[in-house]
Amino acid sequence: MPLTEPSDDHLPQEDLVALDGAAGNPDDNVVSATSHASGATVAGDGGAGEPEPTLPEPVRQRIVTLTATVLPTLPSDEVPVPLRRVAKFAPNRRARLGAPAIAAQLTADPLFRQRVTARVLADAGDLGAAVVEGTAPAAADPVEVAALAYLARPRGWRELIDASGAAVRAEADSAVVAELVREAEQRATRAEHDRAVARVEAEKLRDELARVREELGQLREESRQVARTLRETQARERKATELLATERGRAARASADVDAELRRARARLAEAEAAAGVARASAKEARSVDDARLWLLLETIGQAAVGLRRELALDPVDKLPADFVADAFAEQPGTAPASPAARARDTDDPARLDQLLALPRAHLVVDGYNVTKRGFGEMSLEQQRKRLITGLGGIAAQTGDEVTVVFDGAERMHGLPPAPRGVRVLFSRKGETADELIRRLVRAEPAGRPVVVVSSDREVADGVRRHGAYPLGADSLLRRLARS
Repeated sequence: MPLTEPSDDHLPQEDLVALDGAAGNPDDNVVSATSHASGATVAGDGGAGEPEPTLPEPVRQRIVTLTATVLPTLPSDEVPVPLRRVAKFAPNRRARLGAPAIAAQLTADPLFRQRVTARVLADAGDLGAAVVEGTAPAAADPVEVAALAYLARPRGWRELIDASGAAVRAEADSAVVAELVREAEQRATRAEHDRAVARVEAEKLRDELARVREELGQLREESRQVARTLRETQARERKATELLATERGRAARASADVDAELRRARARLAEAEAAAGVARASAKEARSVDDARLWLLLETIGQAAVGLRRELALDPVDKLPADFVADAFAEQPGTAPASPAARARDTDDPARLDQLLALPRAHLVVDGYNVTKRGFGEMSLEQQRKRLITGLGGIAAQTGDEVTVVFDGAERMHGLPPAPRGVRVLFSRKGETADELIRRLVRAEPAGRPVVVVSSDREVADGVRRHGAYPLGADSLLRRLARS
């Protein structure tokens, strides 16, 4: 009863080792072979002493495949011991892994070969019968015929194997020749393609050569034009050099003329300076006369003023107009007096501050925060006020003029330090701004007294200018303080 083939394609390692040992030692099969040798006859004409023929590789593989196919169909006692493990292999591994053992048993065990041959011939049908008779159909596969002849070994089986080997070699040679022909055709095709590509490249190169020749002609023409332009430029350069030399001569002559004229002008200047010296001496003498006359006039006016004061019996005053404004401002808003006559003219020149402060009995009114925020706004308000008041104290001490500085927000001031001598510090009350207080101070002054208002506020400047004061920018005072 044949064994069932295992479904698992894997075989333990010890089985493979045993298989290799069995394939390499065919003497172990002597007992199995002799047990079946009684009464068995070997067909064919080959003697026991003749060596085995050399089989072509396709024939050997076909013999192993046929044997591996029928091996599981044999009864277990008819399978040699070394091949019993092989019979359990999966079909796709039986011929591949058991090929050495199968070939060894077919060579060493004629009885096993006969049993395999009987089943193979039964499966081969008419082809097997023809091979047993020693003939082979012309249309049969030579490899199949040689494999069956090796297993059945009829008379002339060696010739059948030789003929099959010759046919296999012929097929191999034909395949080689066909491969060579195919490769030759491929090389011919590639060569034809390369020739076509070469022709295209040659056409491109010819076109490129024509284009290069055309560009070369254009470059030659351009070169000729450039050479012609260069010659013309060189000619113009020679002409320009000649003109330059001519102009240099003219410039030298003109320079000589200018030097002569300069010497004459210097002589005239010396004469003019001498005449100016004489004129200055004359003017100085005339001014001395005018100063004497002016002194006499002022002395006369002074004596007339003393007589007028004595005549009017005017007592010296201890309060100035601005003091009255400050007192009234602390109690109630004053009313604007009648429009006074204009006492000043428009000016924004900072240098005018010193000139205006030099006038007799001048009154300097300063818009406090307008000046401090423009000059040193990075300080706190208290430090700004202190710095400005201190600077104004220096100006009052130097000039002897009346100085009034006005700040916004009297209700926010507490514990102010005493003002320097000659400086009046005022703060606008609630509901009134420092600008209005400055205009009130200007309106309180008598006509004819020089009043200087320092503020960069356009509205303040326009308001005090209408009442005859001198408006100046904050920069004029800041520069004066920086100079002190």
